[in-house]
Amino acid sequence: MTPEILQVPIAGTDNFSYLVICRQTGKALGIDPGISPESLLGVIRSRELALVMLANTHGHRDHIAGNAEIIRATGAKLAANPLDVEGAQILLGEGSLLQVGELTIGVLHTPGHTPGSLVFNPPGALITGDTLFVTRCGRADLPGSDPASLYHSLLRLAAFPPETRVFPGHDYGPKPHSTIAFEREYNEYMKCPDLESFLRLRMG
Repeated sequence: MTPEILQVPIAGTDNFSYLVICRQTGKALGIDPGISPESLLGVIRSRELALVMLANTHGHRDHIAGNAEIIRATGAKLAANPLDVEGAQILLGEGSLLQVGELTIGVLHTPGHTPGSLVFNPPGALITGDTLFVTRCGRADLPGSDPASLYHSLLRLAAFPPETRVFPGHDYGPKPHSTIAFEREYNEYMKCPDLESFLRLRMG
């Protein structure tokens, strides 16, 4: 079953929120409301969606500041990795599965940018937060970052089928979303042949 994935620009920032929608039921998963939750809420209301869950890719404020407002407005449950986000009702880690209507959404633990970074894997897509951007990758010089872990997380993503769609946490690249094939060809961080070359490129 192919979900509908809506990429929602967050007002006043270069962040993206996401809605992963079960076409059969109208139930939806929201991801990373950012500092302007009204951006996400506006789409939820206009589409008359039932937001059953709100998830975070990681714990940085520019991704999670709107959590409380979304939960107040919708009654959705918060799902996050406790390494990064406190107070989640649904604790996520490697191999977790989220059920949204008739959709099953996989969860990958992809540390590097933060200890608890997650990538969400609806059928045919990866919602990558700040792990992977279009032609770029997340910072690895912040408190809790680990550049070696980030490299290995990128290798995991690179192993997905080439047609897999990539939806990043920020609008940093030449286009707002891409595919694994595009990243393999144009993302210099993903093309690094070994950890040493990645560290030179990312940390140099």
